[in-house]
Amino acid sequence: MATQIAGWWQALLAATPRVVIAIVVIALTAVVVLGARAAIGSLASRARLRRNLIEVLQLLASTILWLAGALIALTIVFPSITPGRALTTLGLGSVAIGFAFKDTFENFLAGILLLLREPFALGDHIECDGAEGKVEAITIRDTHIRQTDGQLVVVPNAQLFHNAVTVRTDRELRRAEIICGVAYSEDVDHARDVIAKAVREVDMVRDDVRDVEVFAKAFGASSIDFQITWWTGSQPVDIRASRDQVVAAIKRALDDEGIEIPFPYRTLTVNEPVPVRAVQDNG
Repeated sequence: MATQIAGWWQALLAATPRVVIAIVVIALTAVVVLGARAAIGSLASRARLRRNLIEVLQLLASTILWLAGALIALTIVFPSITPGRALTTLGLGSVAIGFAFKDTFENFLAGILLLLREPFALGDHIECDGAEGKVEAITIRDTHIRQTDGQLVVVPNAQLFHNAVTVRTDRELRRAEIICGVAYSEDVDHARDVIAKAVREVDMVRDDVRDVEVFAKAFGASSIDFQITWWTGSQPVDIRASRDQVVAAIKRALDDEGIEIPFPYRTLTVNEPVPVRAVQDNG
């Protein structure tokens, strides 16, 4: 027993220089990681990259440097472990971890690509696969979307990467439209002019950028239907508010001109004559 303990002690003494060197390597790695994170932060800030993207780049650089430092320290402490063997073991472990956390890594990579490509930004209103609202946060794994009713939807980044995303606030202005019908007895050209004038006078309608368009669209069941389009702010509240003002302005203008906005008419046809009987009321 004493001989075995003595052998362990001699082995520990022999390995002490290597352990000290390995500790120094780890300490140097920590210094290099801090320097790399600071350099990436400075360069990325000058390039005006998103903060989330800066954090991702710092995380990737730190992970790579720590793996390299740990591998060097491991080969110093255990000379029998060559870099080739360590990389092989690390590769096999990475494959196993990759299969176990496939969805997580997919969302992680999708988040990096979204942050690099920047198809939308914080504050944009987007719609993707049934989720629609304002982008509040873009993380490595998911994106937080605040719906107009106040509910928060957390969407995996892979879903945003693989599906079509509609960015409703990509520009300052967006087109809105409504359908308005007038009676068949009315003059179509006159009704069109009245509607166009009424829409142009609405405050939220940006006819200075693009003119209002009014087109006779179809022969409806009881009316000639006009398609009315105009441009306004791209925020959802701008669309709703401008539509409210446009509807009110058109209704007021058509009423002032005596132009009828018809409601649906119904004609009933029966196969047999309907008997009619007069009833005398003695009261």
